[in-house]
Amino acid sequence: MSIIETPKHLYCDTPPTILRNRKEKFRTAKDVPFWLMIADFVFTKMVRARFHSVMYKGYENLEKRDKTKAILFYTNHNNWWDGIIGYTIARKLMHGRLRLMIEEMNRFPLFQYIGCFPINKKSAQDAIKSLKYAATTLDKPDINFWLFPQGIIRPPQYRPEVFQSGIAYLIESAVKNFGGINICPVSTTYTFLRQDKPEVVMEFGEVQTFYEFNEDRKEFCHKLEKHFEEFCDNQRAVISKGNFDGYRYLLKQKLSWWRDIERRLKNIGMKDDNKQ
Repeated sequence: MSIIETPKHLYCDTPPTILRNRKEKFRTAKDVPFWLMIADFVFTKMVRARFHSVMYKGYENLEKRDKTKAILFYTNHNNWWDGIIGYTIARKLMHGRLRLMIEEMNRFPLFQYIGCFPINKKSAQDAIKSLKYAATTLDKPDINFWLFPQGIIRPPQYRPEVFQSGIAYLIESAVKNFGGINICPVSTTYTFLRQDKPEVVMEFGEVQTFYEFNEDRKEFCHKLEKHFEEFCDNQRAVISKGNFDGYRYLLKQKLSWWRDIERRLKNIGMKDDNKQ
């Protein structure tokens, strides 16, 4: 008798590398032009096939960053698409290079050639090794580090937000080793609007640039948690009222043939009404 998956199996507090108990080979992040070209093509095709659009707001905040320093985006982690959306932002909007930690990267080893590297939470020693390596990647201004400070996939609108202390460590290390870093909150919402496919709605918050860091890591993370939770709740409250002022399209699906026919038929009806 086969086991039927039930909703209670959709989310788990145990990280996948601990749950599956598999050895993870460490791979450093690289930027290989050939594989970046492949990823640009494949990921764009995937996003266009699954979503009607990717829209964003708050780009003016990104323009205020210190462009001589790397930027660390911290965002909610609700599903498998988050990494691909992060790659899309880094390449198509920021025109930079992605850095992303992935659990179970042994399932996708080619991702190391587009800026990804693994984190193995099965071992505290391995996890610290990944975090220390992550800090070394924040050395160039075109680096877009995409971080999920929750550390695990959570359900949409999960509350309260709980951040792991890795984000504070990365900021502290970047300040010490590279003279500073930009950080920016990103609220990402996947939702259905007026189309037959869901849409990705992203808002970039205010950028903070750190040139020094003398705060307690846990207290700093608690402050970020509270601010980020309010930021995400505000974005969802605004779009729930149908208010999309300030949003722009990064990607938008072309009108399908049957929707084009529908639009043309409606226009014919409107022309007849105008004649009357």
